[in-house]
Amino acid sequence: MTPGELLAFLRSHRMAVQSSVSSAGAPQSAVVGFVVSDAFEFLFDTLDSTRKVINLRLNAKASLVVGGMAAGEGRTAQIDGIADEPRGAELERLKSFYFERFPDGRERQKWPGLTYIRIKPTWIRFSDFSMKPPEVAEFTGSELRST
Repeated sequence: MTPGELLAFLRSHRMAVQSSVSSAGAPQSAVVGFVVSDAFEFLFDTLDSTRKVINLRLNAKASLVVGGMAAGEGRTAQIDGIADEPRGAELERLKSFYFERFPDGRERQKWPGLTYIRIKPTWIRFSDFSMKPPEVAEFTGSELRST
């Protein structure tokens, strides 16, 4: 598995399970629609009143799981990373990419409290359990950003 193959796998999916930790230390997860940039920046939109935003503003550590949700699919990616809310030119760059995949996102910009969350990976594990033996590949965030 190369970084390019990993990127193609991630881009073949539109939804991910995103997890964060509450101020009380409880895990919380939600399904989000996402895009991933060439630099492996994951972006999704959400309302600033959601548990995920509240959690990530207190503790920026986040995780995502991509794949494995369809019947018979044995391929997944587990992503750990650091979340932020990009602003200015950086946000505009990411939003243009986001709107290519989610054109309805342009209309959501009118929603009060809409924000964009970016997750920059610190670690990704890709697993393919559809093959024998299974393929497992791990990448650090710095390995992915240097490709």
